[in-house]
Amino acid sequence: MEQTLIIGLAQAPAKRGDIEANLRTHLMHVEQSSQLGANLVVFPELSLTGYELDLADELAFDPSTSAIKALSSAATAHNITVIAGCPFAVPDSKPHIAAIVCFPNGEIEFYSKQYLHDGEGTYCAAGKTNHLLNINNTRIALAVCADFAEPKHAQGAADNKADLYLVSALISPTGFTPDANILSGIARNHAFPVLLCNHISKTGGWDTCGKNSAWNAQGELAATSDNAQQGLLICTISKNHLSAQFHSLQESGS
Repeated sequence: MEQTLIIGLAQAPAKRGDIEANLRTHLMHVEQSSQLGANLVVFPELSLTGYELDLADELAFDPSTSAIKALSSAATAHNITVIAGCPFAVPDSKPHIAAIVCFPNGEIEFYSKQYLHDGEGTYCAAGKTNHLLNINNTRIALAVCADFAEPKHAQGAADNKADLYLVSALISPTGFTPDANILSGIARNHAFPVLLCNHISKTGGWDTCGKNSAWNAQGELAATSDNAQQGLLICTISKNHLSAQFHSLQESGS
């Protein structure tokens, strides 16, 4: 990791199944992230639909879905990479819990969650491959929620020489401390920073707690929003230094 990388971890509310409203929220966070100098903005698990597993099949996206096109256009317009969450249609399969990656050059990639929570398999199927992207010469490994609870996933990121482990998740108030301990351990064991992007609104019947956070390569908590407000934790990463500041959505006038 030689160049400075700035990542916006979005704390964005999600409305059940309302892709249009959720997309508007995403686009506001994309614009603010760009104004704050971010190279990348990340949203929580299933951010475009909410964590609504019973709607996954009905709302499953494909590459032609208009919301994906809108996010891709925003990525290009604001010169920023965007990672958002959605159910993704897979031929002859249940939908995957996916992360869409929209690059400024118009390219679009998808990562599918590989390790499912109990109950998710009723509605969704698991992906099979790790995903690595390169931004500013930084190799970023993507994880979606329960992925990080399976040690093989983070080990795979390390084996692929990742510089950073980036997690989109849904974490409850009671689950936050044990999950934070796991994420700290991943950072410490593999000597790379770990960033967490969590929901802030109740979704899929789950209470959530925000607290977007970043752990440095020593496993120390380097930054946290420590709130469930709408906004962005803007993380600046350069060589061995990680710092962050929380910005409410209103601060930039968006």
